[in-house]
Amino acid sequence: MTAALPDPTRSRAVLIGTASYRHLPQLPAVEANVVDLAMELCDGTVWGLPVQHCTVVTDPQSAPGMLDPVHRAADEAMDTLIVYYAGHGMRDSESADLYLALGDSRDAMGYTAVAYQHLRSALRGSRARRKIVILDCCFSGRAARTLSGGDVLAAQAAVDGAYVLTASPRDRVALAPDGERYTAFTGELLAVLRGGVPEGPELIDLETLYRVLEERLRAKNRPLPQRSQENGVGRLAFARNKARATRSAPAGPVLATDVRAAMVATGLNVARMLRTGGNTRDALPVLRLALQEQVSDGRGELLAVQLELSELLADTGQIREAIEVLELAFQQVHKVYGPEAILVCRRLADLLQESGNQIQACEVLKHALDIAEYGSLRGTTSGGKTADGEGPGQWDPTDRAAPVRAWRQPPNS
Repeated sequence: MTAALPDPTRSRAVLIGTASYRHLPQLPAVEANVVDLAMELCDGTVWGLPVQHCTVVTDPQSAPGMLDPVHRAADEAMDTLIVYYAGHGMRDSESADLYLALGDSRDAMGYTAVAYQHLRSALRGSRARRKIVILDCCFSGRAARTLSGGDVLAAQAAVDGAYVLTASPRDRVALAPDGERYTAFTGELLAVLRGGVPEGPELIDLETLYRVLEERLRAKNRPLPQRSQENGVGRLAFARNKARATRSAPAGPVLATDVRAAMVATGLNVARMLRTGGNTRDALPVLRLALQEQVSDGRGELLAVQLELSELLADTGQIREAIEVLELAFQQVHKVYGPEAILVCRRLADLLQESGNQIQACEVLKHALDIAEYGSLRGTTSGGKTADGEGPGQWDPTDRAAPVRAWRQPPNS
């Protein structure tokens, strides 16, 4: 039987990252982790997951905020379900369980975080044939133990078709090196997706990915990853091997949409390289070209380009254009991208405040709060009423232009 990638149209991915904390050390690299990993998964030369099937959750403030997108994806996925978490992993002072930290979590207080067992329950309930869990956090090896068994939890914890890849053993901390764009583990993961595995197979399976990550992290004297699998899912092809691509034989079938996706990814990487070298003048047109490719093809939008461009425009004093880019970003995100919409609103509000539009900034922030509080409710209809028809809901998730109108309108309109 010929190996093949999972069907992207029948697969889903949820990428969760908590970078900002009140009581724990900040992890600024986490935001880049989730945004860039989403970009790679949606790249047609890597896998080609449709953008609308990849949900990014940044800085969830509650258990529903973290887990509701996972449950939605678990309900929809039929082929493969990928769940990624980057942030602080915690141990409760009275148990050996793993907890995933929220923005307000406190060290050694499991009740302030999300117990991994709740994520496990969402995976167990999914109809997806295969589930992949990637945890870039401290003590994440505890999750591998929990899913695979090996103790009294085995009978109740087993998940058919699950593969768990973790950044560290059960009693080791993960590493977020100072000054680096990514955490140690995710940085190597992205390097494999972007550069491939020389002398490796055409399609990189999960076991090959694990072996390469272990070798590269060991060579750098960094925490070693762990993995656990059920039903031989480690043989599942995870990504095309870019190291095997040649001019005559590209990495996998390349369609027009794949070419556009590759152009966007390349443009984003070139622009970041130029910015790092202080060449802002040349980075701007590169990002604008990448954004044009996204607009011309509705399947190719990647929020990373819009956020990068708006940030660069703001840094060079072009606030109005930066605001317009963020308007476009919100109009293009779907309702399942609630957390991403919050990120766009937050940055849009910052720019509005900086330009002296305090009232409009407050309107945008209020909208972001509405998204956070009501966006996960499934009873909201396109008419802005709750399912029982008792009046307007706080947020209509199908109305993508709402926050744009909210800041443009006078307060009493």
